[in-house]
Amino acid sequence: MEEYLNIEMRGNYAVIEFFHPSHNSLHSWLLDKLSKAINDLEKEKSINCILLKSGGNRTFCAGANFDEMKSISNFDEGKKFFSGFGKVIQSMKKSSKIIVGRIQGKAVGGGVGIIAACDIAFATKFASIRLSELSIGIGPFVIEPAVTRKLGISGFSELTLKPLEWKDALWVKNKGLFSEVFETTELLDEYVEKYIKALSSYSPVAIREIKRMLWHGTENWDSLMEKRAEISGELAMKNYRS
Repeated sequence: MEEYLNIEMRGNYAVIEFFHPSHNSLHSWLLDKLSKAINDLEKEKSINCILLKSGGNRTFCAGANFDEMKSISNFDEGKKFFSGFGKVIQSMKKSSKIIVGRIQGKAVGGGVGIIAACDIAFATKFASIRLSELSIGIGPFVIEPAVTRKLGISGFSELTLKPLEWKDALWVKNKGLFSEVFETTELLDEYVEKYIKALSSYSPVAIREIKRMLWHGTENWDSLMEKRAEISGELAMKNYRS
């Protein structure tokens, strides 16, 4: 299958689904599409919530597309590539919609950042996570604000300083990144459908105000993520240019 990003309207909520045949890794095309899709849904006043999911079974998102990352040859290319993750997180943060994550499997690097930028996330027991960036000569600089906001500095430290260690879904739930963990994808989908239907029926004004409240204190993320993308871009240029 080829990569895709689909948007589907379902009553008072929308579903965004992305897919890439390489374990749902995210290259620039998908990052741009994902950010644009979230921004465009701001025009849909009847939509209160967004369900964010990926295609396939046991992998939610493998993070940055490694082939594209290896092709980075200069600082500007590196900064632009890693800024893509910052733009997606910022779009999720600035959206007036509650974003619900449906996490069916493993997440690595930037995929963990996207989960952290969801307002609430539900997962299967197969949804272990890892921040592997340090092991390949870079670091999770752009996604750090979102991950630390959910896991705390101790959780982020444990993840980023143990880049080869997977943390299982129970650990992730105990740290607060997942709200609920289910035995199967079928049970996950059954619960999420009921949950988001109910959530999206609530007062749009109340939802907007709660969303604003949830992200209080993150007003400096535009400049912060730009600086972090510069750090990542510089490291990637040094590590991967030919």
